[in-house]
Amino acid sequence: MYELPKRKFNRLKDYDYSQAGMYFVTACAKDRAELFGNIPAANAGVIYNQRNVGAATCRPRVKLSECGKILEDAIFKIQNIYDDILVDRYIIMPNHVHMILVINHTNGRQVAAPTVSLVIGNMKRAVSLMSGHSPWQKSFHDHIIRNEQSYLQIAEYIENNALTWESDCFYNPPQNT
Repeated sequence: MYELPKRKFNRLKDYDYSQAGMYFVTACAKDRAELFGNIPAANAGVIYNQRNVGAATCRPRVKLSECGKILEDAIFKIQNIYDDILVDRYIIMPNHVHMILVINHTNGRQVAAPTVSLVIGNMKRAVSLMSGHSPWQKSFHDHIIRNEQSYLQIAEYIENNALTWESDCFYNPPQNT
């Protein structure tokens, strides 16, 4: 009998992803397709502003596609939908998005507090509905930010991600045909 491959569990076992804290999240486009925008080489000095969200602003050199603009709207709406969740920083890259989510229970913890998975799942679902197709790879990657040094390294990575696009692990070089 054929045994299906075992899928690696993406989340930290027994960790409560609804508890207060900071989470670095990466969600990728299916097959690493550049669906969210591009980084025009000719406009390397041009900065396309993305909207202010939370305490920080990322000004990446990414020209957003229509799908990328829908994604940006969905990111912007996260903190309007969830009272205790803030998007501290984000960057939309051609085929993925990075963000730092902050869960801060200001009014005491709710009985059914939203989890990181719920927030990201709803964001991905909203982008799929608004764009008319699912641009997403299954699941997402997360990292629990445990200290200030880790936060500062991740924040710098987000700020500089577009500048180092061609050396990024998600970069999909153009195919010569």
